[in-house]
Amino acid sequence: MKILLFGKNGQVGWELQRSLQPLGEVIALGREDSAENLCGDIGNIDGIRRTIATVEPDIVVNAAAYTAVDKAESETELAHLLNATAPIAMAEATDKLGAWLIHYSTDYVFSGSGDKPWSEEDETAPLSAYGHSKLSGEQGIAKVSSRYIILRTSWVYAARGNNFAKAMLGLAQERESLNVVNDQIGAPTGADLIADVSSHIIRNLCCCSSEHNNLTGIYHLAPAGYTSWCNYACLVLKIAEGAGYKLKVGSNAIGAIPTSDYPTPAPRPLNSRMNTEKLLHTFNLHLPRWEQGVVRMVEEVMSDE
Repeated sequence: MKILLFGKNGQVGWELQRSLQPLGEVIALGREDSAENLCGDIGNIDGIRRTIATVEPDIVVNAAAYTAVDKAESETELAHLLNATAPIAMAEATDKLGAWLIHYSTDYVFSGSGDKPWSEEDETAPLSAYGHSKLSGEQGIAKVSSRYIILRTSWVYAARGNNFAKAMLGLAQERESLNVVNDQIGAPTGADLIADVSSHIIRNLCCCSSEHNNLTGIYHLAPAGYTSWCNYACLVLKIAEGAGYKLKVGSNAIGAIPTSDYPTPAPRPLNSRMNTEKLLHTFNLHLPRWEQGVVRMVEEVMSDE
């Protein structure tokens, strides 16, 4: 099996480089990669098409995206190029080869209303330019491809790079008080979990050929359980306290505030709960609780300091 990975240096892409290796030959590209007719810059649409035609992969995994949620409000064209135009071009190129496309999307395609976990069939109504760009990518892929898997996920984190947990640790060591929103509800999702589930899906797709075409579609991927950003922060600081970290703000002293007290250029969905039953039943998966991944990630972050 030959797998072409875009976005190798992102949080999910970095983990995918690990998880995909046992499945076959992996050609991993980042934005800076451009040689021998291969282009990793998804802003270069012709280069992306040429790369897929040159490699002739069995699977294309697109872990590259525009993820600056607030900046997307003023960079709508760039967000649309990277989150919609580029993945649609990938879908066209893979469909021509009879290859599969694995693509990642987000809970931001929903309105965030109510408290019921979102299913794949629920009506989409993004609140932000970022959400609109991701939804446009989903819809475009579905129009041009017959072999695709779109994994919608939420609150993605990894030990590598910047993340919410690192920010909370730093702030709790520097500030005398710390306030975090408590009315946005979802599940922190580790990049390692996303990568491992992706590899499991790919193995299923390629073990059985034509009969698996009915697997094409959108799936929700998030760990079990839900929390708020405030409770997420409390867990992070509790782990740090247990490891002997000296914090100015303890895990029991974080202030809980509503989203209205923390305005951002792009509105955040209040309800990011994801119904993962379709993924679990289709691919025979068990997803761990969100706390397990966060504990591992925070311990790794602390061990690197």
